[in-house]
Amino acid sequence: MSGYAVSSYGTFLNLVALNLFVYETTGSALAMGIFMAVRLAAGFVAGLAAGSLLARVAVKPLMFWTNIAQAAVMLLLVLAPERLGTAVLFTVSAVVGACSTLFMVALRSSIPDLVGAQRRSWANSLMVGARSLAMVAGFASAGVVVPLLGFTEAFLTDAASFLLCAVTVLWLPAAMARRTRQAPAPAAARQTAGATDAAPGRRRLPVALMSLAAAPMLALMVGLRGIDALGSSSHNAALPVYSSALDPGDPAAFVSRFWLFWAIGNVLAQQVIQRYVTRSGRSVGALGFGLGTVAMSSAFILGFAGFPMAATIVIAVAAGAADGLTEVSYTSHLQTLPEALRGHAFGISATVENLGFGVGTLLVAAALTMASPFAVVAWSHGLAIAVAVVYLIRLAGRRRTETERDGKEADAGQPHGGHRDGAEVSGG
Repeated sequence: MSGYAVSSYGTFLNLVALNLFVYETTGSALAMGIFMAVRLAAGFVAGLAAGSLLARVAVKPLMFWTNIAQAAVMLLLVLAPERLGTAVLFTVSAVVGACSTLFMVALRSSIPDLVGAQRRSWANSLMVGARSLAMVAGFASAGVVVPLLGFTEAFLTDAASFLLCAVTVLWLPAAMARRTRQAPAPAAARQTAGATDAAPGRRRLPVALMSLAAAPMLALMVGLRGIDALGSSSHNAALPVYSSALDPGDPAAFVSRFWLFWAIGNVLAQQVIQRYVTRSGRSVGALGFGLGTVAMSSAFILGFAGFPMAATIVIAVAAGAADGLTEVSYTSHLQTLPEALRGHAFGISATVENLGFGVGTLLVAAALTMASPFAVVAWSHGLAIAVAVVYLIRLAGRRRTETERDGKEADAGQPHGGHRDGAEVSGG
């Protein structure tokens, strides 16, 4: 958790410093947009490849070398001659985008192996809380490090954060340095994908898609996550515009306060989740994800409604708490998949999230030239609420069906698995 928090701090400091450096170096907002697009595109491609890569490479070396690669390109940015500036910048963008996605997929998919399946929600909560604090620290310190110390010191700080994370990875259990023998895909996934020997003319679907088809509601859940990412792009883009309109003399004031109290809400939610998991022995899963998405999107919409600052602070805390619940419940749910499918599911999830955020960024940038920040955030997060409501209705229907089936099996004297979170795959 400590190593992840340090590297997350470097990532968010990196995000601010690199964007400012690109703009200062090129003097073009278009170049800054292309830089971000390359980063998102690299993350998109890495998400598609992550599952297959994890089936061939052990988790520990993958997590180690993705941090080393990010540290190396930050040092390259400092040492490279000026004539190579543009090429190096886009190399940095691609490497950071791909490596950060691969690291997150590897980390999330390995949590059940590190702490045990029963403690995955507790571990996810620690990670999300650490990342939230790191985000606030990274964004806040960027306003001090870059103006006072300069870009070189900021990039060296970024490199050091990735190296420290790589050192903590070395302390992971030795078993994680060996490639895990991937079990065959469960029968439910094989049947869904049509991967049968009796039909040689039928093409086998990618394993990443098999992982979505294998578990009830999982495809809709990942789709909702992509819509949620689109909504996130709207408030990230709209916050500076809204803050500038509120206080032209100090445009960063509202943004910094909002994210500070968002982080407080997120950390408070993690404390509640950890206590709930410890006392009840249950994890937050599919239902928490749907309810958290509705609450989070509603709070972000209200945050742009022009309420007094005191009310907006409460809204920001609520948005952070709901965001924390959503992140933990979503990650914990995907971690209930069998090991053979888990990496593929997290990989395609990362791809969908990058796609949603990238498309959202383009749409929101155009929409903000024609509509108010409130209207832009309302329609994008409103879309997430609508899809979340559909998801919750489908989830309630499936749980009702499972309850009725379990009741019939109990009446017939047949054993059943008890409570299910919804991501388990039948072994056939």
